[in-house]
Amino acid sequence: MKTDKNVKWRRTDVSNLDLAGLKVAVIGGTGGIGRALSHKLASRGARVTVYGQTFRDVGVTGIDFVKADLSLMSEAKRVSREMPAGTLDLVIFTTGIMAGPKRQETQEGIERDMAVSYLSRLVILREIAARLGRDRPTGRMKPRVFVMGFPGTGQTGSSDDLNSDKSYSRWAAHMNTVAGNELLVLDSAKRFPGVTFFGLNPGFVKTSIRSNLFGSNSLLLRVMEWATQFMTASPETYADRLTPLFVTPDIEGHSGAMFNNKGDAILPTPKLLNTSYADAFLRASETLVSRATPA
Repeated sequence: MKTDKNVKWRRTDVSNLDLAGLKVAVIGGTGGIGRALSHKLASRGARVTVYGQTFRDVGVTGIDFVKADLSLMSEAKRVSREMPAGTLDLVIFTTGIMAGPKRQETQEGIERDMAVSYLSRLVILREIAARLGRDRPTGRMKPRVFVMGFPGTGQTGSSDDLNSDKSYSRWAAHMNTVAGNELLVLDSAKRFPGVTFFGLNPGFVKTSIRSNLFGSNSLLLRVMEWATQFMTASPETYADRLTPLFVTPDIEGHSGAMFNNKGDAILPTPKLLNTSYADAFLRASETLVSRATPA
């Protein structure tokens, strides 16, 4: 990843933030990084609604829950239509898995990693973007959307086989979602000028996301988790570093910027800036969603 020297922001300690009145939606906030971010935001006074399948924070002040199976496009559409987007200041997409050793398919016929980690985000974002923040008091920052993935790593995916129908490898399948999420930020920054969009690359953070990749409770998973513990940050450490970024005024004019796990701005993947390639990838994504949820 290469540093983007045109985007800088002044760091502040998270303990100094007063986020009272901030309204946040965390899509996938029931575990891992999403849960840590939800806790940190709520602890500083924000009102957070998390969307996911298994809620672990009943009784935690400042956190509400909406149950949703985001492997299904029909469910993503339902959630987005019911979301009070007009009152939101901040939306953070963290929901995601990693493709398994064998191809898994949702009941709507979509490769599971593609459905959870990218297409559900596309569906929700396209539905809520025009409504985001429009019912808030005037004078606030533009509503912000942060999309977590692995931007800036050079991954471009394969637009002619997004669903892994022709061939399947877990790496290629997951890289399709990586490219899709980076494109989602770049495209949305142009498509919705009333909202600011940013990409997040957390790098290696100690969560359970790799369990689907290597197999839950497998020997390989245990070996990989042991080996990576020395180079990974905890979700709580990541939340401490990144929460001030969510509200800093210094990035207001930089819609489309990407940030690494320390909050430093990074450059996007060059090929994804190619309009014809980006358009083909997004058309293929839209076609796949339409196939899953026919009118």
